[in-house]
Amino acid sequence: MSPLVNLAIVASAMSSPNLPDANSVDLREVALNVVEASVIEKINDQREHFGRAPLEVDLSLMQSSRRHCSWMTRANRLQHTSAPVGENIAMGQRNASEAVRDWMNSPGHRANILNGRYSRVGTAAYVTGRGTIYWCMQFE
Repeated sequence: MSPLVNLAIVASAMSSPNLPDANSVDLREVALNVVEASVIEKINDQREHFGRAPLEVDLSLMQSSRRHCSWMTRANRLQHTSAPVGENIAMGQRNASEAVRDWMNSPGHRANILNGRYSRVGTAAYVTGRGTIYWCMQFE
């Protein structure tokens, strides 16, 4: 297995022994995957619970989230992007439920998730060869 694999690819190709690394994936052509869809579904469940409109998936935010999450994973560094977007990042959570739970338990991340000015979202998750998962969600 390559040292850096997008969880999207893992979710859609669990039986494939030759998973591509993040550098070989064309971010413009990768469809929303199971892990990304799960994060967005859980975020929108939280927004609905608190009376907010659901966020719509945005291709440019998906590309930006994937690019930044890939960079964090390769650099083994949790750092916010310099892009002019709202952003939640995390590392170490084992699945989408844990990532969303941790974000909802953090005042700043929770504020991003529930921000009524945001209408669009992109998200990504990548895993290192050692199994650490990095998460990124960007909002506009």
